[in-house]
Amino acid sequence: MRISIPKLSLVVLIGPSGSGKSTFARTHFLPTEVLSSDACRGMVADDPNDQAATNDAFDVLHFVAAKRLALGRLTAIDATNVQPEARAPLVALARKYHCLPVAVVLNLPEDVCQERNRGRADRAFGPHVVRNQRSQLRRSLKGLKREGFRHIFVLDSVEAIEAAVIERVPLWNDRTHEAGPFDIIGDVHGCADELEQLLERLGYGKVAATGHEPGWSNVGYAHPEGRKAVFVGDLVDRGPRVLDVLSIVRNMVTLGSALCVPGNHDMKLLKKLNGRDVQITHGLAETLAEIDALPADVRPAFTKSLAGFLDGLVSHYVLDGGKLVVAHAGLKAEMQGRGSGKVRDFALYGETTGETDEFGLPVRHNWAAEYRGAATVVYGHTPVPEPDWLNRTVNIDTGCVFGGKLTALRWPEREFVSVPAARTYCEPARPFLPEAAQAPPLTAQQVYDDLLDAEDVLGKRIVTTRLRGSVTVRAAHATAALEVMSRFAADPRWLIYLPPTMSPSETTAEPGLLEHPAEAFAYYRSQGAPQVICEEKHMGSRAVVTVCRDERAAGERFGVTGGEIGIVTTRTGRRFFNDADRERQFLDRVRAAVTAADLWTSLGTTWVCLDCELMPWSAKAQELLKAQYAAVGSAGRAALPRVVASLASAGARLRDGDKEKLEAVAARMERREQGVQKFVDAYRQYCWPVNSLTDLKLAPFHLLASEGKVHTDKAHLWHLDTLADVCRADPDLLVATAHKVVDVTDPAAVAEGIAWWTELTGRGGEGMVVKPLDFLLRGKRGLAQPAVKCRGREYLRIIYGPDYTADENLSRLRSRGLAHKRSLALGEFALGVEGLERFVRREPLRRVHECVFGVLALESEPVDPRL
Repeated sequence: MRISIPKLSLVVLIGPSGSGKSTFARTHFLPTEVLSSDACRGMVADDPNDQAATNDAFDVLHFVAAKRLALGRLTAIDATNVQPEARAPLVALARKYHCLPVAVVLNLPEDVCQERNRGRADRAFGPHVVRNQRSQLRRSLKGLKREGFRHIFVLDSVEAIEAAVIERVPLWNDRTHEAGPFDIIGDVHGCADELEQLLERLGYGKVAATGHEPGWSNVGYAHPEGRKAVFVGDLVDRGPRVLDVLSIVRNMVTLGSALCVPGNHDMKLLKKLNGRDVQITHGLAETLAEIDALPADVRPAFTKSLAGFLDGLVSHYVLDGGKLVVAHAGLKAEMQGRGSGKVRDFALYGETTGETDEFGLPVRHNWAAEYRGAATVVYGHTPVPEPDWLNRTVNIDTGCVFGGKLTALRWPEREFVSVPAARTYCEPARPFLPEAAQAPPLTAQQVYDDLLDAEDVLGKRIVTTRLRGSVTVRAAHATAALEVMSRFAADPRWLIYLPPTMSPSETTAEPGLLEHPAEAFAYYRSQGAPQVICEEKHMGSRAVVTVCRDERAAGERFGVTGGEIGIVTTRTGRRFFNDADRERQFLDRVRAAVTAADLWTSLGTTWVCLDCELMPWSAKAQELLKAQYAAVGSAGRAALPRVVASLASAGARLRDGDKEKLEAVAARMERREQGVQKFVDAYRQYCWPVNSLTDLKLAPFHLLASEGKVHTDKAHLWHLDTLADVCRADPDLLVATAHKVVDVTDPAAVAEGIAWWTELTGRGGEGMVVKPLDFLLRGKRGLAQPAVKCRGREYLRIIYGPDYTADENLSRLRSRGLAHKRSLALGEFALGVEGLERFVRREPLRRVHECVFGVLALESEPVDPRL
């Protein structure tokens, strides 16, 4: 016997003790798919036969079954289940999780069951138990369908049980194997003229349908490249050519060039065709009039065929490996790919609050605002002026029959294609066309993203990234990040990226040095990168500059209104400028330079995001300089000269042996005095007064992203050359980053790179950043470091202290470990790129901020800040 069960179902094995349920379960299901009442008794009472633990055992069984069904896992229940009251909670569980309950009945003769039990030491109960169970089973058989079981299979003999074959079949809505490409078309409502225009614009051509039937036209459409149309329903009512629309869609479905889900109007027509009493409202009269106009000898066959077509439409489809869901009124994540009356009702009507608006129409619950599913949901049902993305959902019913337009979404391109309505065929009960407005209206996503939910970022989180797989954010560090974000961060709508930490190169053995370019070159050579680019490390603070072409672009793309055109943020998400006027002047200069370089046109964008260094360091780190660095310098310069002088004076009064010891101490103090002076000289190079914009310098080095693109596919030279054009437009403010390409396989080129670093650091520069020539490098163990910094001897004096170069200090510092720092650098880099890619894909801001927040959280990891 072939037993066909849905891939997602709750299989309830029914039969008396000894009927072979456990053996059947082991034969046909995975061990993880079977929940046994005996095993659950064992878990709670250490004895599978302890009947006193039965209630607790079934509590465990129902709990685990619920978790499995919620995750979409087939589950088989191995228990006697001969009583209706034992089966009822299982049927209810299946309904709750929109799964189909399946009954597999092992109805063996009583003597077979009794014989098997006599051979089992753990079945020490009298024959009356099996007799009662058999009696209860016989009384139950006829009522299983009424109880709610959608599939019932009865096996009446040992031979039937042994010959049974379980076949798992997908539900009708499971089209995950179809990857498209698709053209998803909104509510047509009898607008055949516009449908024909739209199909032609999408590239479909007319083809004749086979098997022509009376009343149906034989016109269909197919795409020469194999694209498939998907109709979201509501084909009928209100429009002028309902039967032509039905013919086109039915013929395309028959030809295999289309799929169609039902709309509520289509199902109302089906009820009428089936003789049900329905109200002839909302355009149904026009549809029925077209049917009545058919010749009398054609009409009966046509209505029967039409009813068969509409009755065969599936509530929703899951397509493209589960990435795409199409339903007339949308569908919650927990209902997708499942089958129940509630699923069908939601797909047809959505969810209402029970209230009516001033137009007498039901107020619909905005399920899309709460949607958290991974699949993109495309739907219609409620006309909107424009298709508007919200949390990976989009409504493409743009009210063609009401004078709007007929819209299609091309998938996976995510492009909208529309044709305007020839006229208004029906006046809407509720106006839906927007009035002309000067400022761009906020999108539904932007309105919804005005308030972010802490629950979306708190707790331990595992963030999936394209570049590095899963990145783990610990709960404690998420709490620290929330403190920063909630108290100090800028408007979150601007925060689409935070830069990653950067690891230094391996510690060098060169005398007197802690870092040297040779180790950076060796690292990338070992990762298979023949060439690297060395960029001058600027003496400033990391800054992310996001700037828009104009205020309208800021509103349309970022949802920020009120005259802003961008923002300058620090690497922790704070505003760089406390003065709003100075920030606006600064951004105006950057925008003008981008305009002069023609980036808006060449990149096809209205905004850019730049990774930069903003100088001087003192512009942002003034308090740090005063409290930490200047204090050390002042104390050292005040104290050490006196110490040296006192030691010299004391030396004149000592005997030769003691004098030598004192001179050694004095020499050490003199070296410390020199170190303090070098320390002061080093940090002073990073400081100058900032009284106006003319005192600032911005050095952009990454053009991170623009509309539709994250530029990680471009080599670093492209970034630097493109930004050099921008810098040339305003050399007073913008500084191009000096750089040098080094072939790390050529000793002469390596020597030139080292010489360049020596020159930079010799004149007081911080050092350089070494990167692979390509933005992304896959090394021997996966993603390689995106960059390593190689800092100069005198700059490191600021970091490690005035006398870090003393032999005893340098030898200790050389034992520093970089593994954790490098792991953090890779994690933060992957999160930063992932956040940008999500923003460019127009994902919800919470999804972008999951990555931005993750970078801040990783910054809370305990690691030596001097690295």
